[in-house]
Amino acid sequence: MPSRKKRTPLSRERIELAALDLIEAGGLQAFSIRKLAAELHCEAMSIYHYFPSKGHIMDALVDHVIDEFPPFPDPSLPWKERVSQIGRDWRRTTTRRPNLFLFVATHRMNTPKALAYLDAVIALFGDGGLDEETAIRVFRSFGYYLMGAGLDETAGYARGPSTVAPVPQDVMQREYPHVAAAGRYFRPEEFDRTFEFGWSLLISSLESLRKDRCSPDGELTPSRRHQG
Repeated sequence: MPSRKKRTPLSRERIELAALDLIEAGGLQAFSIRKLAAELHCEAMSIYHYFPSKGHIMDALVDHVIDEFPPFPDPSLPWKERVSQIGRDWRRTTTRRPNLFLFVATHRMNTPKALAYLDAVIALFGDGGLDEETAIRVFRSFGYYLMGAGLDETAGYARGPSTVAPVPQDVMQREYPHVAAAGRYFRPEEFDRTFEFGWSLLISSLESLRKDRCSPDGELTPSRRHQG
């Protein structure tokens, strides 16, 4: 009598991994509990035992991505280096899953795990001597750059739809020479260099924010977050 193949037990982790694979393979809009159940060879009700709704699954996927982030940089490293590393880690981890990134970029990160991560990042800006308001505004401004860069790289200009009647290249060169010259910098192979150029500008700008927030002996003043 032939042996029956043992089925892998269902678990939260297995459901999350299958959901991530489906989203990357078929896109965010096509993802459904029905397709997820088919992928896992189970009934939809079995999934609902672990996740009450599709929304609960999506929340879990955001947390799953946060779990994939590398550990926070060593506190002994220079402050600007730690901030720079956090941004690079965010970009590298989130854009590894381009279809899910479309959800992450517009989803309110307010699960306990996501809030803990955001709180730690904001605190990192405060550790550089920035007062509470400045730290939060820097956090928001850096977030604009990271989210915008991520959206551009995963679904933006270079990958987006084009006009139905593209302007011929010779006309581009003659009538719109600056746009024509810029075209090569929008290619995917330029993403890393473009990101690093802009990110370095942002990190360098932090020094001007700090210079007036030091005590006479050169030590950084504590942020309002520490003053109570």
